[in-house]
Amino acid sequence: MDIALLKENNLVFPTFLIPIIKKFSLSILDALLLTYFWNFKEETFDVSSITLILKLSESEILNSFNNLMSKKLIRLNTNKDSDGKIIEIINLDTLYQEISMIYKEKKQEKDKADVFTAFETEFGRPISSMEYEIIRAWVVEKGYSEELILGALKEAVYNGVPKFRYIDTILHTWERNGYKTLNDVNKDKFNRKNNESKSNINNKEMKELFEDYNWLDDNDR
Repeated sequence: MDIALLKENNLVFPTFLIPIIKKFSLSILDALLLTYFWNFKEETFDVSSITLILKLSESEILNSFNNLMSKKLIRLNTNKDSDGKIIEIINLDTLYQEISMIYKEKKQEKDKADVFTAFETEFGRPISSMEYEIIRAWVVEKGYSEELILGALKEAVYNGVPKFRYIDTILHTWERNGYKTLNDVNKDKFNRKNNESKSNINNKEMKELFEDYNWLDDNDR
């Protein structure tokens, strides 16, 4: 084997480019060129240098380059070198944004799946299509966090009222009261209990507050 080949620059293929390749239906050559740009960040767009590393013809490189530009995965920025000569530099900001968006969407889908699974576990049965839509509406339309939805579910189950109407009432009440996290819920219940008793409350009682509050009665607040 030619030792010179082993000394050539090697490309590292990041696995998080895979969803980008699938989403934008990139060809093998497009993917190779995108990988080159990923490895050689801030490199000037020099077709001859790319040809030496990728072993592709200039026409293949230019075709793939145009494809990546048309899909807005890369951009060209103009700059000046130390001699004042105009040079073109590859900008990958839009690629970074696409990768971030894809993984954010995946996390949101995972969070939704976790919420649905939690309901099925607590109810001891698969949820119906209507119940699925109710949960989806809480997440997508109402914007309730996973933390609050699961907290309301826990509250309903503990109180022996594992019904969607009751859970919806809890969430609506928490939203009306301005709660963003379960910590907000616990703090408010702690303050109410403290005001009612006019005495100190220990940590154990504070922890139990989350378990014994009737949120249907809270509507009359």
